[in-house]
This record gives sequence, C-alpha cells and structure tokens, in this order.
Amino acid sequence: MVLVKRAHPPLAGGVVDPRGVLEVGELVREAAVREAREETGLTVEAGELLGVYDRVLRNPEKRVQYHYVLIDFLCRRVAGDLIAASDAAEVRWFTREELPALKLAEDTLEVIGRGFAKLRANP
Repeated sequence: MVLVKRAHPPLAGGVVDPRGVLEVGELVREAAVREAREETGLTVEAGELLGVYDRVLRNPEKRVQYHYVLIDFLCRRVAGDLIAASDAAEVRWFTREELPALKLAEDTLEVIGRGFAKLRANP
C-alpha cells in the first residue's frame, strides 16, 4: 500500500492515500491516475471502485472548514519509481502490519482493508 505524508494544509503531516482535486471535465478515474503520478511518481491503472467517503474537517469553533468527497479505487502499478512529488512530503510502501501505528482515519483503514481483501481474492 502506498501512502503519502502531506506537506501542506489541510492535514499537513498527516498520512493519507494519494488524493487531490478533480479538474473541470476530468473523469474520476483519470483524476486518480493523475494524482497518483503527481504525488508518488507512479503510473497506475485505476481498477475497481473501493468506496466513496465524505471527509468533513471542522475548525475549533466546530464550523465546517473543508468538505471532501473521497472516491477510492484499487490501483495497480504500471510503471515509474516511487518518489515524493507535488504536495507530498514523503511517500512510501506500507505493509498491512504497519498501518495501525499510523493512526489513519477510520474510513481510510476501511478502504485499505477492502483493497487488501480484493487482492487476496484475486491475486
């Protein structure tokens, strides 16, 4: 599993799966491929849809500061070398056993679990 340590707000310093803003006219699968390349240096093929999640971040006064819709695909590496780029401070491969120590968001852990289950079922 490739995860990215964010370099910029929001969630600066947080570890997440590669993600970003959808460009006008861009299909969601195209965006997944582009964001993976921009943040990790890898060329990927976006496969099966793993989930759609809302992420709402609030400020200290509990007002909504950001509202993201996260659309996660199971991606397969096609080419490229893993390197932090764009807004990533760090990027690396993680094993399933390393994930609990990262304190990832519950929905991120859920989608990663779905991805690992799909890989086990169809190696």
